[in-house]
Amino acid sequence: MSIQPDNQACIFVIDNEPANLKLLHKILVNQGYSNLVLIQDPREVLDRYIELRPDLILLDINMPHLDGYQVMEKLKALEDPMLPPIIMLTAQSGQDYMLKALAAGARDFVVKPFTRIELIMRVRNLLDAHLAHRLVHAQKATLERMVQHRTDALYQARIQVVHCLGRAAEYRDNETGLHIVRMSLYSALLAKSLGWTDSDCELLLHASPMHDVGKIGIPDAILLKPGKLEPDEWEVMKTHAAIGAEILEHGDSELLCLARVIALSHHEKWDGSGYPNGLAGNAIPQAGRIVAVADVFDALASSRPYKKAWPVEEAAAYIGANAGKHFDPIVAEHFYTNWAAILDIHNSHMEPQER
Repeated sequence: MSIQPDNQACIFVIDNEPANLKLLHKILVNQGYSNLVLIQDPREVLDRYIELRPDLILLDINMPHLDGYQVMEKLKALEDPMLPPIIMLTAQSGQDYMLKALAAGARDFVVKPFTRIELIMRVRNLLDAHLAHRLVHAQKATLERMVQHRTDALYQARIQVVHCLGRAAEYRDNETGLHIVRMSLYSALLAKSLGWTDSDCELLLHASPMHDVGKIGIPDAILLKPGKLEPDEWEVMKTHAAIGAEILEHGDSELLCLARVIALSHHEKWDGSGYPNGLAGNAIPQAGRIVAVADVFDALASSRPYKKAWPVEEAAAYIGANAGKHFDPIVAEHFYTNWAAILDIHNSHMEPQER
């Protein structure tokens, strides 16, 4: 935002007397001020103000229709943070009038008849102060935009790292990055249906891809075993939830804190038979309950090197059949309520070999 030099500043001169307007115009023009707006009817002030946004206002007090105090009330009602200074022009020199003018919002006042020097000094001083204030305001806005841009860039970089970390875990498990895309979209959809705010839904969208990040710590011989795991191997596999939480435990951002909660809780079951902590019912964080439904549904409905994909209707039926056992029944209910949107996500992000 550029700030015009002092002599280009827009000055409103408001007085119902043509002779006064002519005199003020002459004095100001002789001092180099050319951007003058002369207003004889105070009822026009508000519209002209909104249109032109002046830098200074010279305002007479005693006028028909609206006096100077009423004009100031209307200007103050606009709640413009850059409301310019107002110099009141008055024939009254009593202290009460001066105090009333200052209380109404005037920054200074000039008593008629005034000298040219007296008027110009007040105009110049207030214009200098206001234009400096406007410059600071503009610089502050620019700095805020720069900081916001930098903050957004850092946030996006963090999101990209999070997604890369999530995909790294999926690739170790012979899964594609589309699994975390689908299940994160399912998760955000269910959260929105459950009443989460838009910002919290976005947080879940970006945190849920790290649900299985702990698989990074599972030996390949177990993680990539094509057949059924032995009981001792299964115990090792189950540690990936706690490993994921450990990987994420030092993150202090909302995003990483939520990702840690999800990593630790998305294998818990509603009936308490899940792992790693055997939590049941509402003791399981809701984010974990949401991701559990999204993750299991997508795992069933997707093909893997060791299994074929279930038909989506059968995968959905599994969610319903296990509501109240494996899954939070309320989350399962919202899964069915949003079935059309779930199916759209599934069909829009299918694996290449399934298209």
